[in-house]
This record gives sequence, C-alpha cells and structure tokens, in this order.
Amino acid sequence: MHFGDRLAAAIKDNGPLCVGLDPHPNRIPALFGEGVPGIEAFFIAVMERMSGRSGVIKPQIAFFERYGPAGLQVLARLCERAKDLGLIVLLDAKRGDIGSTASAYASAYLGPDAWLHCDAITVNPYMGMDTLEPFLGTADDMDKGVIVLVRTSNPGAADFEDLIFDKKPLYQHIAHALAPFAQERKGPVSGWSSLMAVVGATAPNEARHLRLTLPHCPFLVPGFGAQGASAKDAVAAARNGQGVLVNSSRGVLYPAGADSAKTMDDWQGIFDAALAKAHDELCAALDA
Repeated sequence: MHFGDRLAAAIKDNGPLCVGLDPHPNRIPALFGEGVPGIEAFFIAVMERMSGRSGVIKPQIAFFERYGPAGLQVLARLCERAKDLGLIVLLDAKRGDIGSTASAYASAYLGPDAWLHCDAITVNPYMGMDTLEPFLGTADDMDKGVIVLVRTSNPGAADFEDLIFDKKPLYQHIAHALAPFAQERKGPVSGWSSLMAVVGATAPNEARHLRLTLPHCPFLVPGFGAQGASAKDAVAAARNGQGVLVNSSRGVLYPAGADSAKTMDDWQGIFDAALAKAHDELCAALDA
C-alpha cells in the first residue's frame, strides 16, 4: 500500500499523534528493569497501549546508538514489534550524503534487505537534491516514505533556515525544490504524498505558508508539548483533518509521577492519561 495512503489511514483511525521513542534511562520507571533490557521492556509496554490514540512511532536512532550493538539490536526488535502491532515506524536518523553513500543508507533502512523495519526515514537536504534521490528511488520501489527537514522546531533553526536570498528564506527554497517530487508521489487513495516534510510546531505561520507550496505533502511536526508549542500551533497546516503528524516524546513517555510508579497498574494509569491528553488536545484542535 502506498505510504501516503497508509499514513492518512493511520491518522484517520488514531488521530494525528506520533509517539517519539527517546529513551532517557533516568526517567524510565524502575519496575521495567535497568539498562538496555529495561528500555526494551518499557517501549514494548508503551507500544502495546497506543491503540486508538496513536498509530505511528518515531524512534530516534541516536538514543539507541549510544548503547552500541546491544542498543541497535533492541531498536531492531522494537521496530519488528511495532510492525506486528500495525504501527507505522518513522526512523529519525537525519541521514544526508552523496552518491554511493546515500545509496548505502537508503538500502540499509528502506531497502528489501534493510537491517531493521521502518516505513520512512528522516533525511537532511543541505548537501543538495542529489542526496535525496537514492532515498526517494528506494522508497518508491518499496512503498515507503522519505521525510525531509524543511523548517525545524529548534531555536537555532533561524541561524540558517531563515537566511534570506532572492527575497525568500532558505527553508522556502527547499520547499519549492521538493514540491514537484511530492506532487509525483501522491497516493492513489488519499492524495497525500509519500514525501513528507519536517515543519516545526513552533513556526505555525511558516507552516501555513508552506502548505501553499506543498499542498499534498504530509508534515511531520515536532515541538508540541515539551518544546512549548500548543496543539493549535501543531495542526496549523492541517487540511480537512489530514496532512499533519504531530510528534510528542517526553510529554507522553515521561509524565509527572510515571518514573516513581511502583506497580504496572500505577504506571499504566499515568501513561494512559498522558497519552489520552495529547491525543484529545490534538484532535480537538483539528476540529476547532
């Protein structure tokens, strides 16, 4: 099934929340155990409680890489478990390189012999459009997605992304370069592209403007919750309840009191409440 159509169906069925899997060991409740095994047990429990409130996860590979081979093995097992649960997996790796190196990355994460299961990967376009072509080609062959950094949510984004030349900020030039590639990759059912763009919730006005340039491109939206953006800001670029996927990591994974939960029932109650709060706020903002 076309990635854009799968993503649109997941948003329709579960809402626009994406749960980021960022393991902070000092915040994972002790009842899950210590070290890498505790991380794995924690995220399995998280994924098994997401049904109806989120259909997408976004593991950040750096948090697993720091544990070496054992951490990457856990990541691979978590991605397989997500597949079994019917979740879409967006791998946050921000790869970006040229030629054969880009082709190797594309094969490693999106190809038929990929070492872990993921449905899409984040990429960095700042070395040029030729760095994206191997990812796009492999994704097309495998019905997967590519997620390109356009206007990010971090405060330092303005250092480069907002630089003006030819009377437009750099991020708008990137969006214009991506537009024909997104148009070519529209899903036959939903009309949403398999090419996504990262557009931060901390820049809602920019998101609305970018929607005009990228009308069929789903936006992956960081910055909601812990980074300070509201649900209204996060869904600013939505169209008819679609086209935005809003990531939340810390706000959902580590709500107040969760790290000190003594029993699994206690943790489940706290986690379920945080997950429902994020889901309900975003759905209400879409409906407003």
